[in-house]
Amino acid sequence: MERSDFIRGLVSMSLMTSLFPLRSLESLAAGASTERMPLLFVGHGSPMNAIEDNRFTRNWRQMAQKLPKPTAILCISAHWETRGSWVTGMDQPKTIHDFGGFPKALFDTQYPAPGSLWLAQATQEALKPALVGADEEQWGLDHGTWSILKPMFPDADVPVVQLSLDRNLNGEGHYRLAQSLKSLRRKGVLIIGSGNMVHNLRLLQPLGGNMNAEHALGWAREAGELFNKLIRERRHSELTNFRNLGSAAQLAIPTPEHFLPLLYVLALQEKDEEAEFFNDQYVAGSLNMTSLLFGQD
Repeated sequence: MERSDFIRGLVSMSLMTSLFPLRSLESLAAGASTERMPLLFVGHGSPMNAIEDNRFTRNWRQMAQKLPKPTAILCISAHWETRGSWVTGMDQPKTIHDFGGFPKALFDTQYPAPGSLWLAQATQEALKPALVGADEEQWGLDHGTWSILKPMFPDADVPVVQLSLDRNLNGEGHYRLAQSLKSLRRKGVLIIGSGNMVHNLRLLQPLGGNMNAEHALGWAREAGELFNKLIRERRHSELTNFRNLGSAAQLAIPTPEHFLPLLYVLALQEKDEEAEFFNDQYVAGSLNMTSLLFGQD
């Protein structure tokens, strides 16, 4: 997205909030303080997880059943990179099939969750003085978002907004930006980062064509164990500077977009919150499904 689109997005968001009434539930949430919502980082893996019943999707469903019902969901997906920061500002985001080579059943899958004009605006406000544009039509919900939400919230009855990854920021910049979202956790918003800590598609080794066959290359396991250790020990500064974590980490993060959503969740971890790991497994040699929950008693 170019600067002109970014500026139009800011103007359009102001117009939207003056022309369209907020949903009653969101109006309550906008002014109400609630108990702190948990945080999730989900290793999303193959888009086929959206329609398959496997050990990962079963754990997603079980995890969602433990959570309080969110007023809305803010998802930071690996699959929406932009110049500058953007939120989805449409009332009914489309289901984006941003992949190729999969069965027709996956392309036929829809996730018709409503958008949230309230949450889009609240995210913009929380992130000030950073300028955050509102995308009314170009994006929607990509598979980093809907492939995990479909098993977790199958009724698609929770409003969903995506926040993009600004290509201009480094790891530390994303972490600092994310810290400004803290207030949303007490407004009924479930914040989810969706990516994969270890994600090198060039070195995938699916066994028998099975993308979810459990298998880890040596460097992948080394990197994953290092990331888990740093998370458990709350050594966030080392994770934000992931380029300095050695050769295994370099192979695990050949490009940063699948790792960055983790930093958004870590940035919001509070002092009394420990990481609960689930789906901590490796598939296809060079990818792990490791996922994290924070703040659920």
